[in-house]
Amino acid sequence: MVLVIECIIICILFSLGIFIPLYKNPVGQIMSYPKKIRERVQSLPQYKDCIKKKEKFHLLIKMISIFIFALILYIIAYMSGAKTFIQVFKYVFTIFFVVNLYDLLIMDLLIFRNIKKFRIPGTEDMDKEYKECWHHIRGFFIGIGIGIIVSLISTLYIQIFNII
Repeated sequence: MVLVIECIIICILFSLGIFIPLYKNPVGQIMSYPKKIRERVQSLPQYKDCIKKKEKFHLLIKMISIFIFALILYIIAYMSGAKTFIQVFKYVFTIFFVVNLYDLLIMDLLIFRNIKKFRIPGTEDMDKEYKECWHHIRGFFIGIGIGIIVSLISTLYIQIFNII
């Protein structure tokens, strides 16, 4: 039951962390949009400089985030009773998988595809591209791989903290 409550809370926090910045500035998360939409935005003169700055720091931010999320999820797993490599891995991966599935089904396929406020000005006519499912489904499977990495990093934290 604790795991279910943790998953719900993390999904809520995840939603807030994505939708508040996205609502204020859809271009801020351009790297998460389908390829054809990114290409259109890059071709628009008002976004030319903005996109290059986003691309530059996108990978760096993702790499740092992986280690921070792994630490946070390790702490949650540890405080919930996971004390071994396998327990931490399973606990963290379960949370990550639930959030990844929530991201696909609720945030991407239900909300992102259908709420026009998240459309970047200059791409309003690209309804077909915004409703395209495979970009999000592919992202879900990439998310599973990232979840495995985050879970493994979380298990490294248990090794580090057991040494200290």
